[in-house]
Amino acid sequence: MTSHVELLSNGLRKLELQQSETNPRSHNEDGDLRSDNGPAPDNESSSANASRLSWSQAREGYGFRPASGISTPLTVPSRAIEGASSLPDPHGLGWPAKSTVSRLNETIPDRAAREKMMVSAVRTILECIGEDPNREGLLKTPERFAQAMMWMTRGYEERLADVINDAVFAEDHDEMVLVREIDISSLCEHHLVPFTGKVAIAYIPNQLVLGLSKLARIAETFSRRLQVQERLTKQIAIAVQEAIKPRGVAVVMEATHMCMTMRGVQKPGSITVTSCMLGCFRTQQKTREEFLTLIKR
Repeated sequence: MTSHVELLSNGLRKLELQQSETNPRSHNEDGDLRSDNGPAPDNESSSANASRLSWSQAREGYGFRPASGISTPLTVPSRAIEGASSLPDPHGLGWPAKSTVSRLNETIPDRAAREKMMVSAVRTILECIGEDPNREGLLKTPERFAQAMMWMTRGYEERLADVINDAVFAEDHDEMVLVREIDISSLCEHHLVPFTGKVAIAYIPNQLVLGLSKLARIAETFSRRLQVQERLTKQIAIAVQEAIKPRGVAVVMEATHMCMTMRGVQKPGSITVTSCMLGCFRTQQKTREEFLTLIKR
């Protein structure tokens, strides 16, 4: 399944090709753009060309560079084919990264080899920061770190179907279901330091309800990966949407990021709030306001 980024990138490339075919341009000896059948463009045309060039460069940069895995879609797409899923992954992992599937299917020897590579890398890091990895206090640190990192990223080894585990029940309930104050801990993918906080998850059933503990387990699965808070919030919402097809899903997350408190700007106490509203929570103001009121109690 083609990702949103790939579709957008391909569409922009086709548009550029069409424009270049209808208005071919070349460079003169001074390096300026000019039409094959006319003089060099004026300042206004040069500005337009510069804008097109800047946009082309931006498209190849942040936000448009080739992804190592399938990123979270911007919205839940309407299904052209009945039964299609917005979780584009045949392995049931939900947006796996480049090596997620190999980790999911690895054998015991494979895992040992993976941890051995991590141990060697950590020893190198200790040496690079000026430490002695052979001194008593650090002798077992590389092994401890490798095991801890594998545990803190165990979400890469969990399938959503196994997490939900058939805890979907038919129930004639059409009012909001809300679980709040769910503790989450994750690792910032930019600095590999923790961010911790709480998440509130709500949905309005459509003939089906989900076991309450499964909301917390979905949050736990995605938080035990390298994350950014914005993506984590959206992944939780879309996973619930795909599990039971409710009338709407709402997720609000509040977290403190160690990359802001112990390094960089160093602002302890700062809290980042993100939200994702799907279905009736996005389209109906009263439903959204009821949810926001309930999570503040």
